[in-house]
Amino acid sequence: MLGAIIGDIVGSRFEFNNTNKIDFELFTKDSNYTDDTICTIAVADAILKNIPFAYSIQHWCRKYPHPMGGYGGSFGRWVFSDNPQPYNSFGNGSAMRVSPCSWISDDFHKVFRLAEESAKCTHDHPEGIKGAVAVADCIYKVRNGYSKQKLKEYISCTYGYDLNQSCDEIRAKNSFNETCQVTVPQSIICYLESNSFEQAIRLAVSIWGDSDTIGAITGSIAEAGYGIPKSMLATVDRLLPADMKNVIFEFNKKYKR
Repeated sequence: MLGAIIGDIVGSRFEFNNTNKIDFELFTKDSNYTDDTICTIAVADAILKNIPFAYSIQHWCRKYPHPMGGYGGSFGRWVFSDNPQPYNSFGNGSAMRVSPCSWISDDFHKVFRLAEESAKCTHDHPEGIKGAVAVADCIYKVRNGYSKQKLKEYISCTYGYDLNQSCDEIRAKNSFNETCQVTVPQSIICYLESNSFEQAIRLAVSIWGDSDTIGAITGSIAEAGYGIPKSMLATVDRLLPADMKNVIFEFNKKYKR
């Protein structure tokens, strides 16, 4: 979960002001958490309390109604609805918040079921569900020892994502896109091409896309592959409010292996 949050924070200042550079400053005064972090915390809290994902996501987003970058139109209406219903979305919101589901069990069927449920309350389009499950599956496989080559072959075969592009190729023709179909495979490629947690985040931000969310998805996978440098944790501690940090602490104490 912390990998997703760090990726979100690093990418936040580039969401609407993209960069194609890799050697940017990781954290500045303009860096902050966005809806990606709030929703990731909400998913973790739902798991901890064994409450419906929809209830937890609504609760946390209403608690923080004005994050950096705001909420997307359809999702924002869902957040403040008296009777929230899924809205057939295949946006990448389902994939950026799913990471806590991957750490709760060594039983993949349980991980799969939770990932699916975490998506369906909003993103019930097949591609929205697939994006969340694929990211959860990546994290699960990486933390259980899959090599990058084995992961690439497995994800391509299982989910039909084209992982044969390089980050340079993506960067050369990319545009802002918020769909799972585009951003999930791009995020996986950023992890596959990286050699450290920090480089994975830098690649994710540099490909000229939905920077905070691609950063969050890539970071969630890279955390499983590399761990997180301690130097980055101080920024999370500084920027996140106490209630979010409490959820992270309790979740890691109970589930993190």
